[in-house]
Amino acid sequence: MRSIVFPALVLLFASFNHAQAATETLSPGKTLSRITLLKEGTHHYLRYFKSGDSNVPLDIWSREVQITEQNGEKRIRIRQRWDGAAIPPSAPVSTQANSTATTKLLDSWAQFPSFTPISHERITDKDGKHLVEGFTFSADKITGMKDLADNSQKDFAMPSAVATYNFETDIEFLQTLPLAAGYEARVNFYHPGSKSAPAYYSFKVAGEESIPGPTGNIDCWLVTTDYNRPGTVTKFWFAKQSQLMLRQEATMPDGRTLVKTLID
Repeated sequence: MRSIVFPALVLLFASFNHAQAATETLSPGKTLSRITLLKEGTHHYLRYFKSGDSNVPLDIWSREVQITEQNGEKRIRIRQRWDGAAIPPSAPVSTQANSTATTKLLDSWAQFPSFTPISHERITDKDGKHLVEGFTFSADKITGMKDLADNSQKDFAMPSAVATYNFETDIEFLQTLPLAAGYEARVNFYHPGSKSAPAYYSFKVAGEESIPGPTGNIDCWLVTTDYNRPGTVTKFWFAKQSQLMLRQEATMPDGRTLVKTLID
């Protein structure tokens, strides 16, 4: 009897430990296990709203990754450009005809290979207005960049109980995680300039799917999160081989689905 029970207990505890280990809490400073998957280059995404059989284009979103040097240190630089109509994700379809074109430029720096954020700049041109915002990340706070010309956020300050990652670089950050069946990560993210404090968000590998890509069907990890809004779900499809994000879908408050899909 003892010889049967003992192995069963070993298997039970092994299964429990495996389940516990599947959730990883990430904090800036740690080398990310698949940082080598982050490659230099530029990718373009189409963002659009989907409602029933209707698809309404929103904008073109480009994301450029550079592995470079800054002050003699190896750095990650992510530059983004948004070209399209000034339609917030929650705006009703009826407002789209009256929207004006908006251009947004983002420039984010982070340490390599930990993705610890250093700075973030955002320039928005909308309705004839030119808005400059710049932020510096440190271990216990996010503050406005004092030496950035025309920075409208010079006096900004947001305390952070623990160091946080830059939410504006989430797509590339998630690409560097050890995605696998059952994997779950808790990540402390902050959107620069937000009045909401940094918070932990859970991202879970919910399954595997094959979806159409620019060159044919691609096997993907399906990653989900509720962004701390119970009852909602946002889905990401990351190519298994490269872990590049191919598609993202999120249901908006008005019932439409906001889709981001890779063009090239």
